[in-house]
Amino acid sequence: MLLRLLAAIDEGRYGFEELKAHVDAEQPPSTRSLRRYLADLAAAGFPWFYDREAETYRFEGGYSLRKLEFSGDELFGLLTLRGIATSLGGEIGASIGDVTERLARASDRSTANAAAKPAVRVQLADPHLDPERGGIFSALQRAQRDGQSVRFEYVDKRGSVSKRHVDPYGFVVSGGRVYAVAFDRGRGARRVFALDGISEARTAPQRFNMPADFDIEAFATQSVSGIMHGDDPLAVTIRFTPVVARAAAADRVVRERSLETRPDGSVDIVYTVSDCAELVRWAMKWGGEAEILAPPEARAQAAALAREILTRYKR
Repeated sequence: MLLRLLAAIDEGRYGFEELKAHVDAEQPPSTRSLRRYLADLAAAGFPWFYDREAETYRFEGGYSLRKLEFSGDELFGLLTLRGIATSLGGEIGASIGDVTERLARASDRSTANAAAKPAVRVQLADPHLDPERGGIFSALQRAQRDGQSVRFEYVDKRGSVSKRHVDPYGFVVSGGRVYAVAFDRGRGARRVFALDGISEARTAPQRFNMPADFDIEAFATQSVSGIMHGDDPLAVTIRFTPVVARAAAADRVVRERSLETRPDGSVDIVYTVSDCAELVRWAMKWGGEAEILAPPEARAQAAALAREILTRYKR
């Protein structure tokens, strides 16, 4: 009877008298008995409540006894998420892994079996955080959620040390490192801070409201790494030979781009980026299979970088 009562509550469509009929249609329990059954379920930890507006008994939001059933595409997405967690490792990977594990446990048997031995591997750089950096990351995340300002000491890539007072807006994981995107109160502008350069982080008494126009996804989409930003977006055209054309087309390094396939099988891709130099460095990974065509300043940067590399190897 308790199992039938749980199933009826899980549907969330029945009032008190209707629950009686679901428990036993032929000999419904008395009002006193049903109240005792409900009390027993509450004591056992089942989070039911009476929805006065709908006049039905139901479970709290997010709780259900029904198994999740995933479609093929949804299952692939879950396993891909699991693969990302495995590749990332560390605290970030563990948190993603915990979520996918809970979803798998709440799913049907076929999904649980597939998740137990995933067939999807997504290779990403491992953003390893030592205990100190892990604690700093947790503190910054709490401050971001609570709208609390933070003070810390920062060492930049040139070794310069400075004191910073910032409002943390969000985080970008890129190239095996974690970056905090924040408004720097001392500089009066938005800045990006590598987590491994931060020390002595502590909350400040000041509070802040997240700007309505800030979106961490939009912030990261015009940069190869997600962290480099200039004043104005720039369109950069790169031609890829037929040897790597498909791979280059599949590599969605930035969101805004357009492709044109040429008769010989090569492809011209126009990338809209915030930092030209960063895209030039990225293009060099394709070696002689890629050529920057425009604008002239991007092509000049590529030529200068190629000469620098050649001079170094001539030694």
